[in-house]
Amino acid sequence: MAQTEVLHELLQFDKGKEVQKIVDGIRLHLRKNLKRRGLVVAVSGGIDSAVSAALSAMAIGPEKVLGLLLPERDSSGESSRLGNMLLKHLGIDFLEVNISATLEAIGCYMWRDDAVREIFPDYGDGWKSKIAIAGGGDGGINYFHLIVRSPDGTISKKRMELKQYLQIVAATNFKQRIRKTLEYFHADRLNYAVVGTPNRMEYDQGFFVKNGDGSSDIKPIAHLYKTQVYDLARYLDLPQEICSTTPTTDTFSLSQGQDEFYYGLPFEKMDLALWAYNHDISAGELAKLIHVTEDVAGFVLKDIQRKRRTTAMLHWPGLLIEPVEGPITAPPV
Repeated sequence: MAQTEVLHELLQFDKGKEVQKIVDGIRLHLRKNLKRRGLVVAVSGGIDSAVSAALSAMAIGPEKVLGLLLPERDSSGESSRLGNMLLKHLGIDFLEVNISATLEAIGCYMWRDDAVREIFPDYGDGWKSKIAIAGGGDGGINYFHLIVRSPDGTISKKRMELKQYLQIVAATNFKQRIRKTLEYFHADRLNYAVVGTPNRMEYDQGFFVKNGDGSSDIKPIAHLYKTQVYDLARYLDLPQEICSTTPTTDTFSLSQGQDEFYYGLPFEKMDLALWAYNHDISAGELAKLIHVTEDVAGFVLKDIQRKRRTTAMLHWPGLLIEPVEGPITAPPV
């Protein structure tokens, strides 16, 4: 059986019931727990925000949902085009705000470029860059390369030291945090709640920025594997271009897939790996499912556990020195 067929068989679910469960959950949380009159959804042109926006519109009506398109100078023009298409398809009113000037003012691009120049001194106007994960796909320890493209099209790659890696990631995290600031501004002025758009893999593996795209009032698809999100998109009859998008970070100036930056494997294989981890499937069985060696499969399972451990604090609220009686920290699920 082909890998894609195995994946869909393992992650098979009743899409109609799932949609109804999520829609009912959004309505309940909005009315009972959040006590807000509508929803704000930032749309990137990707599958997760598309499905989250569609479910939000189904739950409370498109007239009570505000869509936001928040590009910056490194964003793909395709992202804005697809986001625009989606919001018009759903009948959701939206605003488009380019956040480049804000990012420039707070030093996002400066801090990033300074770190890049420590590795590639000639880096400047007309150059593009991205980070790529390496090592794990071959069963080794993860490390990162910096890849740059000069104005004449020459591609260069060098392994990064921790200092440069951390500075570049910290600088690019400004992008998610500024976007979230705008989402909450509009939510506050309209008495709306903010929708978070992570799928299960992103939520589980900490692939989000704390107080950035990790911050929201409700996360309607965080329990769904990426494969299931694509299935829902087709079930909801979203535009075909969106249903066939490839997951990207849309964060760096060079095109970059999520697998290239963080996971090390395409989402289909990572969905199978996470499912296997959650169901105590052995490395040998996983190796057969994703067509890798048993050693590589064993590393993938260990890496899932490692990412859960190292990113756990992203899920935590601010830590207290001692318990504080009174505040209700979270409503029941």
